[in-house]
Amino acid sequence: MELFANRAKRPGVRRVVSAAALIAAVALVATGCASGGSTGGSSGGGGGGDQTITFIPKQLNNPYTDVVLGGGKDGAKAAGFSKSQVVGPLDASASSQVSFINAETQAGTNVIVIAANDPDAVCSSLKEARDGGAKIVAFDSDTNPKCRDIFISQVVAKDVALIQTKLISEQIGGSGEIAILSATANATNQNEWIKYMEEDLKANYPNIKLVSTVYGDDDDTKSFQEAQGLLQAYPDLKGIISPTTVGIAATARYLSTSEYKGKVALTGLGLPNEMRPFVKDGTVTAFALWDPAQLGYVAAFAGKALADGDITGKKGDKFKAGDLGERTVGEGGTVIVGPPTTFTTDNIDDYDF
Repeated sequence: MELFANRAKRPGVRRVVSAAALIAAVALVATGCASGGSTGGSSGGGGGGDQTITFIPKQLNNPYTDVVLGGGKDGAKAAGFSKSQVVGPLDASASSQVSFINAETQAGTNVIVIAANDPDAVCSSLKEARDGGAKIVAFDSDTNPKCRDIFISQVVAKDVALIQTKLISEQIGGSGEIAILSATANATNQNEWIKYMEEDLKANYPNIKLVSTVYGDDDDTKSFQEAQGLLQAYPDLKGIISPTTVGIAATARYLSTSEYKGKVALTGLGLPNEMRPFVKDGTVTAFALWDPAQLGYVAAFAGKALADGDITGKKGDKFKAGDLGERTVGEGGTVIVGPPTTFTTDNIDDYDF
């Protein structure tokens, strides 16, 4: 699958903005305020009048999130929303998104797109938003399915898990102790991937022992410290899987200047631009990811289709996601964006995100 490897050849999705530009564009986020709402028409859309869309990521100032939101901004414009914005917390705690959801409900926002830090902590506020007419699109990290209309998933969850266990097995020769450095303990996507990894290791890699799973909370400093702690606690550790872009980059930075470089394998999910130096210097052999921009782009079009009444989020519903083509809603109201791609020294320079 092509992951916007050459963005100039992919219409409809521009190079994503930098974190600083994104924050400047939504300066009200810093004060916890949400602005904007419908400037015409009623909440929930129906196809008439202006429609607004708000993205609420797990946290701001996250490189992965910036790429996702860049795609969402492009998708919102292409789908025809009159206004799009980003609001959200600076930390990824379970309840940190609630106040932003409540503000969007009061503003009469037509579509709320959210990556949940906790599947249930946001449910009460999302229910109020839906009761007020808003359509709820979960993306990246799902809410409880009862709390949203549709979920836009990066990939089939099991596929994400299996590619990471396969990569770590190849890198450590099929045997030895490994650990997982995840994001937050309550993240829906992370926990689902870890569950499948544990099952896959038990079924297909009997000589690989998972000795610990730790959490860096998608914070660079904490992730760096957790990686350090793992290597001190498990002197025989042969590999680390970090299924989070913040975690894998922080771990790679630690390994690259430590005695463990070249001795402890690292794989997981990372951004090519962040991981390039660590691939080039031999710290990391291979890692994986999907195109994050596509996730935001498809989520915007799903929100528009819901607001217009073209779909309800039930299995079998179809909608057109701009330049990325038609998408079909699957089991559990889930739409899959695309499979992961493995990055190595042979192809990492082909990608720019």
